[in-house]
Amino acid sequence: MKTFALACYGSRGDVEPSIAVGRELQCRGHDVRIAVQPALVEFAESAGLQAIAYGPQLEDFYNEDFLRSFWVQVVRNPTGALRQLWAPIIRYWPETNRTLRALADGADLLSTGLNFEQAAANVAEHYRIPLVSLHHFPMRPNSEVVPTLPPPLVRSTGKVLEWLFWRATKKVENEQRAGLGLPKATVSSPRRIADRGSLEIQAYDAICFPGLKEEWSRWAAQRPFVGALTMELSTGADEEVEAWIATGPAPICFATGSIPVESPSATVEMISAACAGLGERGLLCAGGTDFGGVTIPDHLKIVGAVNYAKVFAASKAVVHHGGSGTTASSLRAGVPTLILWNSADQPYWGNQLSRLKIGGARRFSKTTSKTLVADLRRILAPDYGSRAREFATRMTPARESIAKAADLFESAANAQSPMTR
Repeated sequence: MKTFALACYGSRGDVEPSIAVGRELQCRGHDVRIAVQPALVEFAESAGLQAIAYGPQLEDFYNEDFLRSFWVQVVRNPTGALRQLWAPIIRYWPETNRTLRALADGADLLSTGLNFEQAAANVAEHYRIPLVSLHHFPMRPNSEVVPTLPPPLVRSTGKVLEWLFWRATKKVENEQRAGLGLPKATVSSPRRIADRGSLEIQAYDAICFPGLKEEWSRWAAQRPFVGALTMELSTGADEEVEAWIATGPAPICFATGSIPVESPSATVEMISAACAGLGERGLLCAGGTDFGGVTIPDHLKIVGAVNYAKVFAASKAVVHHGGSGTTASSLRAGVPTLILWNSADQPYWGNQLSRLKIGGARRFSKTTSKTLVADLRRILAPDYGSRAREFATRMTPARESIAKAADLFESAANAQSPMTR
């Protein structure tokens, strides 16, 4: 039996991959400890894991208005937007270091999500234990995340961003390393992670980013693709939703994600008008948005948390925010998908669906009922549906993805070769 320490900070989409792997490792008889953002401790515990709070409340980490307008700010003021994006990482670095040290003490392996990966790498180095990173979209420099731009430009931009982040965080990171008895860093954290041979598990399918696996072939052993790590959990609303779906034609399903929409009433009005214009029923999965007090028309049903795997598969098309876990669910369901993105990796997923011609994408702030009707008409065409169904057959099933990742965790923990510095 091994002891695994898992740290993951962010929204549910950032945290669920670690919980999925942790639950599988625990089922295999291992001791698992997990640290998640405070609001998701209960979620981790509901999966049967021993959980502690990690970092601040999410609303104290990032302002919702900033997240909704992040890419707009990047265009207007890239330096200022990046500073604002990285500021919370710097501010909470010492706090997360303390949590990571306690979590990993006595563990055989430490894993990390994307946020605070650098701090976790230093703690793993301090304890001389393997580090495993879980990446739910391509984080390392590559040419495939923005396929419409020249590959050299995309790769170079990724390298520059890594270097800028290292320069911005160098002071606080070296303070952490000094407290851990480690020498000052002379190169970026991703470079050090790669040089130590640490696993960087790609928790999505390589087919979602055509050409990426080949581009990263030299790191094939360190960057294995396992598929999306989603648990496909049942909820108390599933039976009611399935019964409603069965009363009429398959609906168009809308999922708003963890970050609340700016105007719940305007969102309902837009979705309602689009569905009416298409003569379709709509199912709205509320996520982190409170739609209480909003008038709901007869052809639209609003629900809370549901099992996306089942609901998406019973839908005619899916419209969502473009989170990696939600995107994986709609791709596995084999239905055309429209991504209305706001922030983070969401536009990258939208790019890929458009590139693969199994869906489309538009910035949420630029979406109207008119554009929504036009976008839905396009992806509801038979050729989109047939391509989406075929693509789903090439996606790794969730259960298999989780098993693959757990196998890699066990292999890393059992490896006898010493960690290099």
